[in-house]
Amino acid sequence: MAESVIQTRIQEVEAAVHSVVVGQDQLVNRLLIGLLCGGHVLIEGVPGLAKTLTVRALASALHVSFQRVQFTPDLLPSDIIGTQIFNPRTGEFTAKRGPVFANLLLADEINRAPAKVQSALLEAMEERQVTLGEATEMLPSPFMVLATQNPIEQEGTYPLPEAQLDRFLLKVVIGYPTRAQEREVMERMGSEIPPLPAPVMEARDLSNAQHAVHNEIFVDDRLKEYVLSLVEATRNPEQYGLKPLTPLIALGASPRASLGLLRASRAHAYLRGSGHVTPDDIRKVAPDILRHRISLSFEAEAEGVTSDTIIEQLIARVAVPA
Repeated sequence: MAESVIQTRIQEVEAAVHSVVVGQDQLVNRLLIGLLCGGHVLIEGVPGLAKTLTVRALASALHVSFQRVQFTPDLLPSDIIGTQIFNPRTGEFTAKRGPVFANLLLADEINRAPAKVQSALLEAMEERQVTLGEATEMLPSPFMVLATQNPIEQEGTYPLPEAQLDRFLLKVVIGYPTRAQEREVMERMGSEIPPLPAPVMEARDLSNAQHAVHNEIFVDDRLKEYVLSLVEATRNPEQYGLKPLTPLIALGASPRASLGLLRASRAHAYLRGSGHVTPDDIRKVAPDILRHRISLSFEAEAEGVTSDTIIEQLIARVAVPA
């Protein structure tokens, strides 16, 4: 299939999602970037911002399998990945697959489940496989975890471990709609909920688009150095003239951040119809790549400094190599 046709299909997917969801342009864009990169996305926002509806609409437009798991404190790992059931007639164990065996898995309110349940997703997210007993089963392709969490409630929640956070390509923070958008929501949803969009793209088309993003979007060597500098500045800010940030950062971003920033900037360029990455592509996706990979110190938390504040200073200070 011609590249222009695939890009048109992706634009149709975006339009199909917006036929159901009002606003949330950045969320939809970042979900598409996650898909094109084959990465996972963590979505943070208060209740009622159409996070679940957006994911459902995306799955419907892509014509892929979709499963939703509501994370709760009493959830078990087997409720996600599945388990083995003993058959007394044959004397053998058979695998009962869990909801993780889907193309898109929505982990709703992921921080409401304890660490052992969250960790059940680690192998699936990194290796694209699940181990049930002695058997290892591959997950379908494409496979993507979309997790949501509420930023304001602390009671009955469990912070995601750093290892879990690092496996999310992007962390997208969404806010309230504008007044005009909320009025449109009232008009659309006031009487009845619109149906989910019809499929406009097949999984094989998505695979072709992922191949194009990885192999056909050019990144200049200087921009690769720029990516490395941005990530390195989270570990050694004093080397970039940002010594005041040193006591605020307990732990900088891992090498996954460099890989993710490069991949996401390629996808961002692809979505805007360009064949090459610009510094602006990198700057646009940097906050979503880095915000969950920077561990703040107690001093930063005491002063009310956020990872977004630190990233803004990094982007303003770190220059593109000449």
